[in-house]
Amino acid sequence: MSKQTYKVCFCFSRRFRHTVSVAPDEIKTVFDNYSERGLMTVDLLHRFLIDVQKQDQATREEAQAIVNASSSLLHRKGLSLDAFFRYLFGVNNSPLASHEVNQDMDAPLSHYFIFTGHNSYLTGNQLSSDCSEVPIIEALKKGVRVIELDLWPNSDEDDIDVLHGMTLTSPVKLIRCLNAIREHAFDVSDYPVVVTLEDHLTPKLQAKVAEMITEVFGEMLFTPPSGECLKEFPSPAALKKRIIISTKPPKEYKKPKDEDDDGSNDKNDLNGDHDDDDDDDEDTKKNEPPQYKNMIAIQAGKPKGGMVECLKVDPDKVRRLSLSEEQLEKASEKYAKQIVRFTQRNMLRIYPKGTRITSSNYNPLVGWSHGAQMVAFNMQSQGKSLWVMQGMFRANGGCGYIKKPDILLKPDAIFDPEAPLPVKTTLRVTIYMGEGWYYDFPHTHFDRYSPPDFYTKVGIAGVPADKVMKKTKTLEDNWIPSWDEVFEFPLTVPELALLRIEVHEYDMSEKDDFGGQTCMPISELRQGIRAVSLRNEDGVKCRSVKLLVRL
Repeated sequence: MSKQTYKVCFCFSRRFRHTVSVAPDEIKTVFDNYSERGLMTVDLLHRFLIDVQKQDQATREEAQAIVNASSSLLHRKGLSLDAFFRYLFGVNNSPLASHEVNQDMDAPLSHYFIFTGHNSYLTGNQLSSDCSEVPIIEALKKGVRVIELDLWPNSDEDDIDVLHGMTLTSPVKLIRCLNAIREHAFDVSDYPVVVTLEDHLTPKLQAKVAEMITEVFGEMLFTPPSGECLKEFPSPAALKKRIIISTKPPKEYKKPKDEDDDGSNDKNDLNGDHDDDDDDDEDTKKNEPPQYKNMIAIQAGKPKGGMVECLKVDPDKVRRLSLSEEQLEKASEKYAKQIVRFTQRNMLRIYPKGTRITSSNYNPLVGWSHGAQMVAFNMQSQGKSLWVMQGMFRANGGCGYIKKPDILLKPDAIFDPEAPLPVKTTLRVTIYMGEGWYYDFPHTHFDRYSPPDFYTKVGIAGVPADKVMKKTKTLEDNWIPSWDEVFEFPLTVPELALLRIEVHEYDMSEKDDFGGQTCMPISELRQGIRAVSLRNEDGVKCRSVKLLVRL
């Protein structure tokens, strides 16, 4: 037991004790049920793994390995209560089922949610921040698989800049971005990287882009046969270590005064009156640079006409459609099932509305529940929406590709995200206790004059019927809070649900302090008593802060 001192006014100090973590009563009861004379033997631990942790495939050898790792050389026959408690809080008792790729990776790309960035070159806000290759590198190191670049002529119109057009953002050279992608594309995942291009270039500069991309990426570049539209997307497994280009097929050059895909004119976008509309007029094809066209593997664009035309499925070719978050919400009111049907073969990219100047984000579940593969996020930001995005892509080994649930892929029973559904399962979560703040934060970080007053918020990110947040009681003056509270969450679409956990420190006079968060896909959770590592506001795992929970 250690002591710490806090100054109270100018005259004297007040001393508070920092206690060592102690196993909660329920953990002691579990230990008693699986131990003999104060020792959990290898055989009893094996039973515990099967009965309580629901690890049906657990072997006696695994139990022996846990005992060997948790006990001293003199006590290899089993675990004491303290050793058992420390094992439960250990790094090998994560709630996530696997840290390896564990899903089928041989289906077409359209069958996967893909970790997608928006304006990947921006260091900050959408209006005046710098453009750089550094955010691209950071995104790739976080597992992002779709990088967006906006291409504009430089001031001399003889080279290509990457910047957010019609704003005060400072440009970065395209070649620097391409080199960064080549060098870091596969740092954390071997699965393909898609580069989406927003093109505001003349045919001459388009030809220069094609030359750059071909030279920089070399054999990494995936190009479709004869530059035509693909009839079906290849699988992530077939495209390992490949880079894929996605943009509109080139058309006759228009001065870049028009809106791009991320323009705020949602009415025109929704009605298909946008400059992205496909145009089959032969006059628009006369200046096409063939090399540029041939490198486009995922063709983008909006057909002429309204949303019905946009969502038509062509049995002979696949393509990508881009909608803003607002366009998706409006279209889903009338065309929800058509959107899901479209995404079974084709790509749908959702991007933030134009008013998100601060690079904030939106609820990704709206896109995912309609089958959208590319829900584009501002990765340089913070906030709860980004935590959900990061949580979703911790699944499948963090490879950046998540197989869409079967409900979104059935051609004969199209999922309707707007329809009410019965409860399919119930998740029961017990929040036992937490520890680690004393070691990861300055001792006056939360309260200057006393230990912190922690509470936990726990809930579900998912379809509207499943979305909820609840909270524990606040425990005063305690670095190692022990809440021991149970929560139940009925789920109608567990396949799209994520468990959200946040810890805050209550502050009577100011905004409550942040103490950590995590978000995990329910489909990947292991049952049993688990140690949940919390993360900071940037999504980086804290060194010591953990919760002990039961799922």
